Amino acid sequence: MSAPVLELAGVHHAYPDGHPTLRGVDLHVHRGERVALLGPNGAGKTTLVLHLNGILRPEAGQVSVAGLPVDEEHLLEVRRRVGVVFQDPDDQLFMPTVGQDVAFGPRNLGLRGDELRARVEHALDAVGMGEHADRAPHHLSFGQRRRVAVATVLAMQPDVLVLDEPSSNLDPASRRELADILDRLDVTVLMVTHDLPYVLQLCERSVVLSEGRVVGDGPTGEVLADEALMAAHRLELPYGFDPRSVPPRTRATTQ
Repeated sequence: MSAPVLELAGVHHAYPDGHPTLRGVDLHVHRGERVALLGPNGAGKTTLVLHLNGILRPEAGQVSVAGLPVDEEHLLEVRRRVGVVFQDPDDQLFMPTVGQDVAFGPRNLGLRGDELRARVEHALDAVGMGEHADRAPHHLSFGQRRRVAVATVLAMQPDVLVLDEPSSNLDPASRRELADILDRLDVTVLMVTHDLPYVLQLCERSVVLSEGRVVGDGPTGEVLADEALMAAHRLELPYGFDPRSVPPRTRATTQ
């Protein structure tokens, strides 16, 4: 197997009051994987994600991205390689138009002219928003704004796309449309979510975090069907949903 594109080794972290949030986390994600990070509220999922782009630093252990340690020397490159899409798209959209929002990151990298325009067009086309480049983000639906937020990250050409609750607050049609888009992307994905059917649809592997420790890691169908594991860590499937009845999904072909 290739070297991990994301690796955490023995990572510990605590709040300023001393309460531990990560307790010796070991995690590796390889290029091309689709991995869900599951766990109850307070498990440490957000804390873990904030270590991936250097917003937080471990008190012990190491974090690396594509072989680069997450430290001051490599911070800019690490943040280009790990793109985080936040739960609220309005946290990422602040320019007058959609196109300007998507261009913001690449422009800060020094891209200009035809190269910048091509990067923006490609990112917007990837999320089905190519016709909306001149619109104001606040005139879009919530689902459209979430897709634009994904495009702002894709424009940076990251190695890893980190998604925080990507299906939250979406109506069924928008939820399906986003799933189709994510399924086609040729990028490594780490998805943090409580939406377990979405996980089964999109992620071949699931990691369960509880009280700052990795307590489960395996094929998504097997993890979700482990009733003892699910119950012990406050993970509940929707009423009547049986992951064993859902056939494995074949990922869409990248366009």
